Amino acid sequence: MAADPTPNPHATAEEVQAAYADPKLANVLYHDWEAGTYDEKWSISYDERCIDYATGRFHAAAGSADRPYEKVMELGSGTGFFLLNLMQGGIGQKGYVTDLSPGMVEVALRNARNLGLDVAGRVADAERIPYDDESFDLVVGHAVLHHIPDLPTAFREVRRVLKPGGRFVFAGEPTRVGDRYARKLGHATWWLTTNLTKLAPLRDWRRPQEELDESSRAAALEAVVDLHTFDPGELETLARDSGMVDVRAVTEEFAAALFGWPVRTFEAAVPREKLGFGWAMFAYRTWQRLSWLDERVLSKVLPREVFYNVLISGRKPA
Repeated sequence: MAADPTPNPHATAEEVQAAYADPKLANVLYHDWEAGTYDEKWSISYDERCIDYATGRFHAAAGSADRPYEKVMELGSGTGFFLLNLMQGGIGQKGYVTDLSPGMVEVALRNARNLGLDVAGRVADAERIPYDDESFDLVVGHAVLHHIPDLPTAFREVRRVLKPGGRFVFAGEPTRVGDRYARKLGHATWWLTTNLTKLAPLRDWRRPQEELDESSRAAALEAVVDLHTFDPGELETLARDSGMVDVRAVTEEFAAALFGWPVRTFEAAVPREKLGFGWAMFAYRTWQRLSWLDERVLSKVLPREVFYNVLISGRKPA
């Protein structure tokens, strides 16, 4: 079905409680809740910065594209960050966004219209993709696999909708080790920031309590929707078991993640007007330098399991 929703942006306490027993409901509530502010929250843009980031992740997973892919579907598209920036980077021509959250599909389609991109969209369950067999040349996703309850079924669905020889690329998935230290860093930064800003000299840096409470409720839902973390080797096996070939998982971000997670948590805990362009450039440039360190040095001496992100690619047999 085409998405034309008017989602309720604020889940009630009763809905949050019900979501603990239903991860798909939790996904809809959490992502509908976040849809309107998601790009701002995660510093998502549709300019050169994020085009380079998205295409860089694609090439890290799949190598250099030998052609632009004619029909590309994003699974769990959110606001369209990955697909729309890949299309702007010349990797895809006709795009299709799918997400379990009506609110996210609505925002993704609006972003595509604003960019002048040829994109259609549907509210869709990754375990029952509403497209015919052999529909797509490429299926992509960013930070989606860890939200899907039944991953073997989802991979079989991806294989079904791919054309023979078609490729899949999933990026931005948390490793088991990386998720552990990222959550600890995030919790510590949130506790420290929200408590220090209670002190009189720092009260101008404190967000209103109702906003902090709403962020805490969102975090409670986020803990429900994050269902999986991954060992890179086990993720490769999962993809191969679905019938995919040429499967390869790579990892990235160790030093960059140790820096990035406290920074993102701090930014979520203080009033946005306190953080100007200088802060944004400091955070971005530092993340870039640490990513360079990860790629050029640390990836050669550390096991891939300790990095935060895992990316995986493969093909449907021709």
